[in-house]
Amino acid sequence: MSESGGVGGERELPTGWAWSTLQDLLACEPRAITDGPFGSNLKSAHYTESGARVIRLQNIGDEGFRDERAYISLEHFETLRAHEVREGDLLLASLGETLPRVAIAPKLGEPAIVKADVIRARLHSKVATKWVYYALLAPQSRAYAGALIKGVGRPRLGMAAMRAIPVPVPPLAEQHRIVEALEEQLSRIDSGAATLRAARRRLEGLRKRALVSVVPEALPASWKMTTVEGAGTLELGRARHPDWHQGPDMRPYLRVANVFEDRIDTADVMEMDFSGVWEKYRLEPGDVLLNEGQSPHLVGRPALYRGVPEEVAFTNSLLRFKAGDGVLPEWALLVFRRHLHAKRFMREVRITTNIAHLSSKRLKQVEFPVPPLDVQKRLVQQSEELLSGIAVMDRQVSVGLKRADALRAALLRQAFEGGLAAQHSGDEPASVLLAGIAAERAAQPKPKRSRKATAKTPAQRTADVAAPEPTPAPALAVQQEFEL
Repeated sequence: MSESGGVGGERELPTGWAWSTLQDLLACEPRAITDGPFGSNLKSAHYTESGARVIRLQNIGDEGFRDERAYISLEHFETLRAHEVREGDLLLASLGETLPRVAIAPKLGEPAIVKADVIRARLHSKVATKWVYYALLAPQSRAYAGALIKGVGRPRLGMAAMRAIPVPVPPLAEQHRIVEALEEQLSRIDSGAATLRAARRRLEGLRKRALVSVVPEALPASWKMTTVEGAGTLELGRARHPDWHQGPDMRPYLRVANVFEDRIDTADVMEMDFSGVWEKYRLEPGDVLLNEGQSPHLVGRPALYRGVPEEVAFTNSLLRFKAGDGVLPEWALLVFRRHLHAKRFMREVRITTNIAHLSSKRLKQVEFPVPPLDVQKRLVQQSEELLSGIAVMDRQVSVGLKRADALRAALLRQAFEGGLAAQHSGDEPASVLLAGIAAERAAQPKPKRSRKATAKTPAQRTADVAAPEPTPAPALAVQQEFEL
């Protein structure tokens, strides 16, 4: 591609730069880009305690390589060498909400391969791998890739789209200068973000201690210990059914997706027909809702219904607790939050199809401390003051982390518009570099085709009749994005 913005581009790239694609920057060797083996070639049953590493999606984090471990035997690795990973290879996640997600393979100490949904790309030695790594993370590249992602529930960017991702290429010496300047700035941002994340962990620990300590180890003489059933009433919400998606008495309802700790999310409230049963399931201010089904550490997550949204019911993914005489709803919320953070609910869960459940029968028997009403009021007020202070600090941390993300994106954008390092007139233009790679690739001997046709697997026969994945059109969109 030329130094201009490409097809229809109005502004030029910096002097000496040129457009390329990931495909054109690959090493001149067989299988310079590959994804992992699919199907029966690599299954969870093949995993071992040691041997060759398997690089999976969880190894590719938002900020580089994560040292998550999985292994196959060395004997099995030898049959899958075509998918091998070496130090310095680019690793691209082809599955996820935000793509491309990229890491550079570190020195692993063992042989390694990529798994399905991970693409390994080995770049030409005339290209700085870190330059391409950062280029793929730049906002312009992610905006381009986002328009090509396919799939609902499992968003994917296929091999053809990955190969065609546009990359602006400066002279090699300038690539190194920009990467050096970029990493110096990014290290400051990353250091600040790490400090903020550490502060958030400390705040979370403080919140947990504040909630767990609300109930002393030895109850004062004026307190009594009862059970959830003894402190109030507990009910399961209404089951959902296709027959009730339409009807004469459509009402909004809350489900587990709406109930967070001490917070009800009203962004996605659904409706169904409550003909004849509305009063039974209608929520009243002061009701405490607890998640009946969730991941084990979130089962029992409680929130107090304070009247918003109005006139709303609840489904059987939630349990409703109504405080009895002598128990404040706010105190009940505090007790349930205490049990959540003390992992008390986890001792009562039962797991079915990977979802943990807290039945009303088991929850009813969980202990429930009840101090005198004046003590309840005092402890609720003290806890709310402490927790609100923690919440204010946590929001400040969130603002700081969002600012760090924005600074990082702005810095990457600046780097790939040529605004981060000086240009030198003596640098060899990128067009010469790219022409050299193309000439080397053209001189490579063509792989010989076997005349004997091999039998195709059912999956391969299905793929033959499926519509092929379209290769993205010339990189006009991303080039224009870089130029804005």
